[in-house]
Amino acid sequence: MAAGRGPGPREEGAVLACGEIRTCLLPTRQALDIRAAAQLLGLRADERVLLSERPNLYARSPETLTGVDCPLPSANGARVRAVGTVAARAALTEGRVLQTSAYFRLPATGPDQRRPWGHYLVRPGVLEPFGKLPHEAVAHGVLDGGRHGDLDVGLIADGLLTRLLRHPLLDHCPPLRSRPTRLRWAALPAHPGEGPSLERFTLAEDELRTVRLRVPEDTDSAEIAVLCDDLALHDWLLTTLVRMLDGIALGSGTPPRSRPGAPERPAVLAALRPAVDHLLHLWMPRARVAAELAPLWEALEERPGFTRQWLALVQRIRDQLALHAIPALYREVEPAP
Repeated sequence: MAAGRGPGPREEGAVLACGEIRTCLLPTRQALDIRAAAQLLGLRADERVLLSERPNLYARSPETLTGVDCPLPSANGARVRAVGTVAARAALTEGRVLQTSAYFRLPATGPDQRRPWGHYLVRPGVLEPFGKLPHEAVAHGVLDGGRHGDLDVGLIADGLLTRLLRHPLLDHCPPLRSRPTRLRWAALPAHPGEGPSLERFTLAEDELRTVRLRVPEDTDSAEIAVLCDDLALHDWLLTTLVRMLDGIALGSGTPPRSRPGAPERPAVLAALRPAVDHLLHLWMPRARVAAELAPLWEALEERPGFTRQWLALVQRIRDQLALHAIPALYREVEPAP
């Protein structure tokens, strides 16, 4: 069941919020301008796309709701049924990087029996468990992926991404090769007297990342989702740049190392130019993260050190460009014999 998001009551206190994000390069040769971005993300006729040009070009779709009635993932094997709606939305950064996100929040306890759908539709993005929620077990289950038949918000994010990638605005000729990434997150209440904290950030196989957070109980789950979108965006940028440089170092797409000289330089410059044209200016952590959640980014800057790694990669690209461009420049000005 799917429905648009309408006005509802103020967000209820939640003991758990979870979500999953897909991040990929928009498959089009040219970045979309602000009008085209609004056209791409216009998921609903009754609500406008959120547009922003400062500090960078950003567009976010209105939310859509998907009704669910199924068991929740659980690490201890408990079968906890929940009913409600999962919120989903899409975002486009600088007309170039597309993200789709699906998330929900769960109260500590729910009713003992199912209520009419009208009750759930006026609580957008809320799932109500039957009885008491084992929030630690469910958080572990969500991050581990759950079992067959359990709620999988990644499928909702995937469905929205598939819908957007079919849009006629896209020519499916991206300027560089990249892979999409997935980020799963779970946010539990912070311990009494403590602020938000990042408990775990994990790089798993198959382009999967998992994040476990603790946030104050009154934190809006939509703001947590924005933080995780921001984290997923910058993780994708790092991952893409690392792979691009590794591919050049291994000779991927360039002549073999056993054939040094002029033929290699144009290939290296051609491989690096898309990074300069389309990626390097996108690095802008915390551009839209709520002030109360900013300390979570500070933790990432300390360890693993996102911005330090990004600056090191950018310097490597500049060094490679200088190394391969300067000799070619000297040959151009060298007088003929």
